Amino acid sequence: MTPITNLIRAGTICLLFSYISTAFGQMLNSSMLSLIRARMINGTSTNWEAGTQAETILEIDFSELAVFSPAYLSPTPPYTVADLQPVISIAETAVNNRSGSEQLWGADGSAGDPASLGVAVLVANWTNAPYAAYAQAAEQQLGLLLAGTPRVETGLAAGAISHRTDSVALWSDFIYMVPPFLAYYGAVTNNISLIHEAYNQISLYRDALLSTNVSLWEHIYCPGPYDATVNNFNDTGHWGTGNGWVAAGMLRVLATMKNSPWSISDFQTQEEDLSNWITEVHTGMSAVLPPSGIFGNFVDVADDAVVTTFEGAVNFPDASGTALFASTVYRHLTLSNPPNYENITASAEIARNALYANNGTAHFDIDGWLFPVVDPHAFAQSGNNSDEAQSFVLQLDSNWKTWIASNSVISVGRRRVATTLSFASITALVCAIVILLV
Repeated sequence: MTPITNLIRAGTICLLFSYISTAFGQMLNSSMLSLIRARMINGTSTNWEAGTQAETILEIDFSELAVFSPAYLSPTPPYTVADLQPVISIAETAVNNRSGSEQLWGADGSAGDPASLGVAVLVANWTNAPYAAYAQAAEQQLGLLLAGTPRVETGLAAGAISHRTDSVALWSDFIYMVPPFLAYYGAVTNNISLIHEAYNQISLYRDALLSTNVSLWEHIYCPGPYDATVNNFNDTGHWGTGNGWVAAGMLRVLATMKNSPWSISDFQTQEEDLSNWITEVHTGMSAVLPPSGIFGNFVDVADDAVVTTFEGAVNFPDASGTALFASTVYRHLTLSNPPNYENITASAEIARNALYANNGTAHFDIDGWLFPVVDPHAFAQSGNNSDEAQSFVLQLDSNWKTWIASNSVISVGRRRVATTLSFASITALVCAIVILLV
């Protein structure tokens, strides 16, 4: 080829790349994604962060084992113990670091957070992984939740399991930690009543925490008297990450039902409810997405404004909850193909493009940490690094790419391309393809 021909072909490739970028928006390259993953793996320090990491690895690297796969109840594991070591090592740590407690990863005051590790422990048991008594540990964790944890006794949400061990307190975080474990345990042991209980707990928590006027969940409900010494306090604010936890947890329970043998016979009504409740959260979140594409920590409070619902904290932008919101939108699209999702999908795309701007340099530092983020250990404060945020981003990227590759993207994708590409650019695209084929 002549130098001029090479130049033309190079320019044509650039044009094609420009077209792809226009059609699909901002993207993260493999180097940035590797950095994000490394920070997730190296930074985990708490039980729920480890549980979230294990679930993220399952969904991305071993998707056949995640409940979003129709094959998740396969009678034989499609992977070896060696293959699954990234998940099994987390499960092993969870079981062997209990320090005399029946809770996975040891006691920390939360009844719900340790259960986030339950699925990883059950997967390890299924593969006959060595070095820990996985089945016994999962059974003890289940028993502690069902029979050894305080519950709401009367009135609103009576029967709801507390998120705390030392008082009755319902936290929105619970929906990601406990119901998915209950449902998965029920599915792998053919115990349909446990899957029903997962749904029941979500329904009770929704009764207590949903603000029906704005379709957003409040963060914390405590029926008892205020006592900060045992984390017995109310937070009626609409915490962004909390609403993300809610949508993500309901999606996992919904998938557990849909991809089980009992989907049609036992869970049709529950599946419809869960899909509607997920839509409910997405609708509420989409309605308050700011022009920046990054939600506030409390999503319906302006940045730098006082959060009147929680001790006068000052609000700030939070990319962590933003990533979790967008991730759950794409997951719901591919799992359920819900109707009338155009505006919600557009909100997810605005959020994702904001997070991904300039290959992520707008919201990721040179080490791959997402910013700005809420402190995962102090929900009303801005933090520096967030291990869970790294998991949220990886889930987002995987779920978005799955959506792009699925049929569900066709209608929205065509509409997006039609509104962003001019006739001239489409003509140029056709010419570019012709040049490359010559």
